[in-house]
Amino acid sequence: MSTHSVEDIKNESHRLRGSLLQSLADPVTGALRESDQVLIKYHGSYQQDDRDIREERRLQKLEPAHSFMIRTRTPGGVVTPQQWLQLDAIATDYAERGLRITTRQAFQFHGVVKGELKSTMKAINAALIDTLAACGDVNRNVAVAANPLESSLHATVQAQAAALSEFLLPNTRAYYEIWLDEERVGGSGEEDEPIYGNAYLPRKFKIGFAIPPVNDVDVFAQDLGFIAIVEGGELVGYNVSIGGGMGATHGDAETYPRIGDVIGFITPDQVIGLAKAVVTAQRDFGNRTVRKRARLKYTIDDRGLAWFKTEVERRAGFALAPAREFSFDHSGDRFGWVEGEDGRWHLTLRLLSGRIWDRDGLSHLTGLREIAKVHVGEFRLTPNQNLVIAGVPAALRERIDELAVQYGLDDYRRATPLRLKALACVAFPTCGLAMAEAERYLPSFLDRVEDLLGKHDLRDAPINLRISGCPNGCSRPYLAEIALVGKAPGRYNLMLGADHRGQRLNRLYRENIAEPQILAELDPLLARYAAERTVGEGFGDFLLRAGVIAARESFPLELAS
Repeated sequence: MSTHSVEDIKNESHRLRGSLLQSLADPVTGALRESDQVLIKYHGSYQQDDRDIREERRLQKLEPAHSFMIRTRTPGGVVTPQQWLQLDAIATDYAERGLRITTRQAFQFHGVVKGELKSTMKAINAALIDTLAACGDVNRNVAVAANPLESSLHATVQAQAAALSEFLLPNTRAYYEIWLDEERVGGSGEEDEPIYGNAYLPRKFKIGFAIPPVNDVDVFAQDLGFIAIVEGGELVGYNVSIGGGMGATHGDAETYPRIGDVIGFITPDQVIGLAKAVVTAQRDFGNRTVRKRARLKYTIDDRGLAWFKTEVERRAGFALAPAREFSFDHSGDRFGWVEGEDGRWHLTLRLLSGRIWDRDGLSHLTGLREIAKVHVGEFRLTPNQNLVIAGVPAALRERIDELAVQYGLDDYRRATPLRLKALACVAFPTCGLAMAEAERYLPSFLDRVEDLLGKHDLRDAPINLRISGCPNGCSRPYLAEIALVGKAPGRYNLMLGADHRGQRLNRLYRENIAEPQILAELDPLLARYAAERTVGEGFGDFLLRAGVIAARESFPLELAS
């Protein structure tokens, strides 16, 4: 679909209504009309089909096996045990492949058929969760550091992020009319959208709140990042970063991943004003002609960082103060039990690729259901696709630990650091953009790399590995020390050399290669790392120091020399 037609669809949608009601009522097809496939994203869903059987169905002269992915809006990924049980029931009744935790701390349901789409949306809303603006050219789910230790600080930042998420929601009542059967009132279809305007944003927009020293949200991958500054144990404000983004297109030097720039410091009461200024500046100056160049990072690069900062300050009505000192130690999660400052305990579980189901010898869906029945705190989805069972009273710790062991949720005790840190996007069979496997390939690829690490006595090395099925980068591969970016079935670009703190992009090391060559390329590099690394030196930092890759903060995807 052309960029121009997407802009037309938004402009002519009557505030995201389009003909969705008619498409949903059409019994002839499992698909929506083409324009409604664009609009349903703003309601939190994507039309997909099972690509494993697409060709088989074509030969049978059947339409593709259409279904829908639904994504929740859960700022910071915080849900109650009761909500967990309700979402579990929804996944069991309506979806395939269980629940899935995304890298933006949302849940995804896969395989919902059109005839059950409305029932699923209603059930999600009954859990006091919605899917509005979880997708589309709007602000997406706001990510927040999981931070299991500093409970009061997390609560403060979480509340601020949730308030910002609400502030940046579209004003349209379309969601409530279409999915919840609310009556249309005067002005329906013409609601004022003071933040988004008639055509919403040029492209998606992502916000993250980080709490140093852990950069689990990969704050520099966000369009707009807030880095909490804590002094004397109190939140005094945030450093602001702008212009991050992971998406790119193979073979198009005009597109590239970019890490955000820190432009200054604001106080907590300035967060909403600053965010509104950044979002509306991007609304007015973002590229609406070339959709691949429509993200904020390109607006900043095209117009200049200084110009954009000045424009934001003008719109906000205040100047940013100089950025304050901060430092990140790593971008991962801390697994197992830790005690919070309030005396309650937090258990972080490893969930490979965020997938929660009872399949392939796993009973994680059942196990977490049983934990939710006794848990009295909250669940926190992490930006690394893991789960924190947070706020556990000391008296309940033993019981929850027993359930984790009983249902095989304690593999964090046995997994290598490589496996604990690994990320993968969904890719096949449902993602329409996937060029290669990611989630389904991750387990076997980890086995192969772990064999190499064992060969070089590096099994305890905390190397950051990520796989993306295409260059759009949903698993944030360009911030991994080792990354595979899908190019074609079974073939990937091998990216190397980011740091473990999420502050440096990697480089394209080898292009369009299959697993044997990937492993052959990694083997001598890991041997050198084992022999030449300094104490505490990360793999990406070593590759940079050794001259294997050259440093560059933001770059087109060109081959390293």
